[in-house]
Amino acid sequence: MTLTTPALLFPAISLLLLAYTNRFLTLAQLIRKLVDEERDRHQDVARKQIVLLRKRISLTKRMQVSGVLSFLLCTLSMFALFLSLQLLGMALFGISLLTLSVSLVYSLWEVTISTNALNVQLEDLETGYQ
Repeated sequence: MTLTTPALLFPAISLLLLAYTNRFLTLAQLIRKLVDEERDRHQDVARKQIVLLRKRISLTKRMQVSGVLSFLLCTLSMFALFLSLQLLGMALFGISLLTLSVSLVYSLWEVTISTNALNVQLEDLETGYQ
């Protein structure tokens, strides 16, 4: 394995972390909006949304931590390869790929919960129209 192999992950991981940060900012905005709009009405819907938002925040934190660890391990892998420590470099790169995979699984889970949250909103709209 050469130094360029883990270097290929750098742009991908950076873009992934940017996407995760955007998801976190969106969650924060949704929470603030929910607090402003739902103080007095739709208590049941607000409770459901709060539960889903808490899960999404937790998953976003986990996917960010996993993504950062992946980036760090990828960097350490490149450093080990730079020092001609092939076995260590390969091991760190493998672990980096695993943590990146964990991060992606958390992201998939968060998207699923996000979809459920949208369905809760749609159910509330449907109830309001009936």
